[in-house]
Amino acid sequence: MAKIKVTQVKSSIKRLQNQKRTLEALGLRKIGQVVQHEDTPNVMGMIDRVKHLVSVEEVK
Repeated sequence: MAKIKVTQVKSSIKRLQNQKRTLEALGLRKIGQVVQHEDTPNVMGMIDRVKHLVSVEEVK
């Protein structure tokens, strides 16, 4: 499977509780933090929920 790099670009302050929990589940805690995940349907669904707070790149 392909790997993706997820970076938090916006704050989770004043966001819905489920969006905050989704960021936490992805392993993101602060702006600028980068994590790598496998490109699975579960992870992509979580990213879709917070797509306005993160940026996604494919790792080569």
